[in-house]
Amino acid sequence: MKIFNSIVLLMSVVIFSACAASANPPARTQAATATISATATHAATRIVTPTAQPPVATPSQPAVSPTPTTEATSVPRPLLESTQPRTFQIALTPIVPSGLTRPTYLTHAGDDRLFVVEQPGRLRIIQNGQLRDQPFLDITAQVLSQGDEQGLLSVAFHPDYKANGQFFIDYTRQPDGATVIERYTVSSDDPNRADDQSGKVILVIAQPEANHNGGQLQFGPDGYLYIGMGDGGGQGDRHGSIGNGQNRNALLGKLLRIDVTNQNTYAIPPDNPFGTEVWAYGLRNPWRFSFDRATNDLYIADVGQDTYEEVDFQPAASKGGENYGWRIMEGLHCYNPSQGCDQSGLVLPIAEYSHAVGGCAITGGYVYRGLQYPVLDGAYFFGDYCTGYIWSLQRNRDQWLMTKQLESGLHISSFGEDVNGEVYVVDLDGAVYQLVAQ
Repeated sequence: MKIFNSIVLLMSVVIFSACAASANPPARTQAATATISATATHAATRIVTPTAQPPVATPSQPAVSPTPTTEATSVPRPLLESTQPRTFQIALTPIVPSGLTRPTYLTHAGDDRLFVVEQPGRLRIIQNGQLRDQPFLDITAQVLSQGDEQGLLSVAFHPDYKANGQFFIDYTRQPDGATVIERYTVSSDDPNRADDQSGKVILVIAQPEANHNGGQLQFGPDGYLYIGMGDGGGQGDRHGSIGNGQNRNALLGKLLRIDVTNQNTYAIPPDNPFGTEVWAYGLRNPWRFSFDRATNDLYIADVGQDTYEEVDFQPAASKGGENYGWRIMEGLHCYNPSQGCDQSGLVLPIAEYSHAVGGCAITGGYVYRGLQYPVLDGAYFFGDYCTGYIWSLQRNRDQWLMTKQLESGLHISSFGEDVNGEVYVVDLDGAVYQLVAQ
């Protein structure tokens, strides 16, 4: 892996304390109602990539015993026909400057509404620029949100939501802290209310500790539901002789892929690489991941341990089975062992940054595909929870250009995307901003 230019972007710690130590983000200098704009010269680093009852899954026993059908190897990066990366500046324009309680995610349901997840256990709606008073769904009574990384963490609306009204949530269960994937349907007489009696638990995964819960749900372009799962928490993936990340018999430390269409609970897609729910492995805490709606490529932001944060990549043509390296690697560097680790068969990150700059934890975002700001088209945006820094990542053939675009001062808990491909930034302190070009 070669790193070009002398300026290396560095930083991190844990999403909601995903690492052992906690950090205090810098105080905001901008008012919540003001547009947040870039004030510093951009710094860039270019990186070349290396070539019935719901099922209850525990970290050591997935619902189906794995029988690998393919072996993970380094995935070659396809060359693009793209032009040189663009130069631009971004700003954040407030959409809802206050009023949300610890928002953790934002998405859409195929229309102009924005749905915001609140960590204590509510789904809220922003409609016509206004935050509705009445929650779309309130399950606070069944959600454990005492830990920084616990709570209601994300929602995904079924690709056929307009016809079947189904959506899926990922939350931490009272009282044992297990991860629950549950299906709900919209109310038959009110599109702004869920039927709170329609809940159907489809998957439960035991959690040995309170952190590294992952929590992202996304429907892929193939129509399957993808689930990000952290490694079970604690320092250094300490559960089991090789840790959960490298244990293909565990559902922790993985990206899962299941079929929830026309199922009582779920089915395992026949082309999953190991015959189980596991689609990819070697992840520490994939707090946020997303698909590029134009290319179907997958970007995974994996929260690091003590030193490095990383962005992993899976091309649209992938058959799954990638090993992204944790706990052998942290970013592009050996972790266990700390030197001379065997990197064969690993898919290394396309970008990383170090904690040395004072960051906390990576928050993955989206490739911009909206219509309002053509200059941003094709750029992947992501940030850091502690500092509020926002970077862009642009690809030129097999090279990736990483540029720090903005020092927002926000607690960036998530990015979001609306039905038109516009990108939003979620501040854990209770606000939502739209990412715009200046």
